[in-house]
Amino acid sequence: MIHETAIIDPGARLAADVQVGPWSLVGSGVEIGPGTIIEPHVIVRGPTTIGANNHIYQFSSIGEATPDLKYHNEPTRLVIGDNNIIRENVTIHRGTVQDRSETTIGNNNLIMAYVHIGHDSVVGNHTILVNNVALAGHVQVGDWAILSGYTLVHQFCKIGPHSFSGMATGIGKDVPAFVTVSGQPAEAKTINVEGLRRRGFSNETISQLRRAFKIVYRQGLTLDVAMQRLETMLRETPEVRILIDSIRASERGIVR
Repeated sequence: MIHETAIIDPGARLAADVQVGPWSLVGSGVEIGPGTIIEPHVIVRGPTTIGANNHIYQFSSIGEATPDLKYHNEPTRLVIGDNNIIRENVTIHRGTVQDRSETTIGNNNLIMAYVHIGHDSVVGNHTILVNNVALAGHVQVGDWAILSGYTLVHQFCKIGPHSFSGMATGIGKDVPAFVTVSGQPAEAKTINVEGLRRRGFSNETISQLRRAFKIVYRQGLTLDVAMQRLETMLRETPEVRILIDSIRASERGIVR
């Protein structure tokens, strides 16, 4: 299961059925769960914990120290959950003590070729990061979000659950839940209707989210007034509540 040319540090802990391909390196402080496959020419450095049934493709660099200048070799971590696909040439860096001390990847994510996930970022579950997406440090990506190819996300931005970015979008502010954005800089376009339909959201729920989107983005209201109207008119819809909470949680301001 481990190729003879692979280098496995004595301080690494691998489940019995982990596969490691030719010329890959697994460093000290790395733990890898059952069913995970490491293809050739992959580097995994610790402290890093990788869960079960992940597939990491060739030439990826997982758990490397961040190049952030405030990092000075403190013992920070990368934690990756289960059932993730990490394609070719992906780079994922560990955290910094100035934030969470940990970069976190959840479960069931598709992380496509040449994606970069910066230090202290948090990626949820069931996300898709398409080729050449780049997340700066401290970025949060909610469950089921999809970032199209070449999307760039500024540090400390929050990408809400079920949101969507168009190709080559430059995101410098927070993206609320369920919202589709595109452009340089990013602008809000609509609710992510197609994605919600694919995931089984009802027509009524989608209709309510569309009403909420129009209140925030199409009626020329200040954000405070728009939020008051949402609280009055649509707060009983659970999905609108998620949208409201994602806007209220913003510290950088939202894409508008």
